[in-house]
Amino acid sequence: MFSIILYVVGSLMHFYVADRVRRAAFLRERVRPGPWWLGAVLVWLVYIAGVRIGDEALDWRWWPGQFAMTWLGLLFVMTMCLLVADVLTGFGLWLRRHRPALIGIAAMAGLAIGAFGIWQAVRAPRVIEYEVMLDELPRALDGTVLAMVADLHLGAQRGPEWLAARVEQINALSPDAVVMVGDQVEGEPVRSELLPAVLQRLQAPLGVWAVTGNHEFYGDVAETLAEFEAGGVGWLRDGHATIAPGLVLTGIDDVGRAMRRGDDPARAVEPVLATRPDGASILLAHIPALPVVEQASRQGVDLMLSGHTHDGQIWPFNHAVKTRFPLVVGEYRVGAMTLIVSRGAGSWGPRMRLWKAGEIVKLTLRSPRP
Repeated sequence: MFSIILYVVGSLMHFYVADRVRRAAFLRERVRPGPWWLGAVLVWLVYIAGVRIGDEALDWRWWPGQFAMTWLGLLFVMTMCLLVADVLTGFGLWLRRHRPALIGIAAMAGLAIGAFGIWQAVRAPRVIEYEVMLDELPRALDGTVLAMVADLHLGAQRGPEWLAARVEQINALSPDAVVMVGDQVEGEPVRSELLPAVLQRLQAPLGVWAVTGNHEFYGDVAETLAEFEAGGVGWLRDGHATIAPGLVLTGIDDVGRAMRRGDDPARAVEPVLATRPDGASILLAHIPALPVVEQASRQGVDLMLSGHTHDGQIWPFNHAVKTRFPLVVGEYRVGAMTLIVSRGAGSWGPRMRLWKAGEIVKLTLRSPRP
């Protein structure tokens, strides 16, 4: 399905944008149709080649792959803007004299919005703060700080150097523990000798913990796990860790594969939660699938942390994502449980974000007031 979007929908948007921009007032009299369409076809061929090659490789293939993904995002934004101009002019049936100017304005708006989206994706993630009360958290742990990062998507777009800057951001929060909530990689392992050293710079006395996301399983998951373990990261794969007396982390493996098979993802959660130690309970689960959320609430989890949705990443896809994951981003109460879904620190596909930048989450845990 995604290949159809990349090849077919991407191509349709490409030639639609090329046709409309050629009609803009500032180009119509300056560029001849022949050279324009030759250039449009050449750019389209580069786009198709980039889609075919992919964007995970860290050699020369990185460039066409990155171009293809960025071009796809820009085409989408420009298509939306140009469609507005087409609707206003009845696709050329009225306001014919003003149509070239309106198309030119729409094209410039699309370029400006696309540039803003790219900037939002490449800028440093923002720090979002939450304060959560856990009923069973001991008084001695009141004020414990967790730094939560999701959807780093390390790979062609973001390597260890980018991660090093995120480590500095995280350390500035003085976290007691760091939790990485899935999709640490784009697919294939990072395969960089710099990665373990960067991860080892994380300063968290209660440890650095991670769960798998769907993207970990798109490549060699065993090698990815080993790379992060070499950096001091502890993986919670359907397991638990009592990181302090009375504070328990539980992590489940990605449920995306079960969902794609049509299985109930709650079945994977129930036995894991049933064996967790006593104490305030935090569940790390990459995908905030509603059956998982509801099962966790029924089994007395105090706090669930997820990512995966990217908050749609590019508006208006957040509305489409919400139809599949109703609890799409932010803080929710589900029974007695708090759920926090992060929009993620990185991005997937087009390196664009509209309208909000990526995020790193600072969580301050509170025990009940006496």
